[in-house]
Amino acid sequence: MTRIQFDKPANHVDLVVPEGTKTMLLYENLARERMREAEQDAAEQRLGRRLNSARRWERLSAWAARRARRAQDLL
Repeated sequence: MTRIQFDKPANHVDLVVPEGTKTMLLYENLARERMREAEQDAAEQRLGRRLNSARRWERLSAWAARRARRAQDLL
């Protein structure tokens, strides 16, 4: 928090500039970047799971089609 009173000299005691503000912003930016990376990783994992699921359903449908064909041939 920066508080400057213009009716007093600039080196007056009321001039308050907190130390560590830049450090805090750095840590906040790092935390945000980590959250973005975590969200991106989660999205990639969801995509991979959807792809695996689609492949699994394709295999299952192919198996079911073969089974139905065999059953039809027996009739």
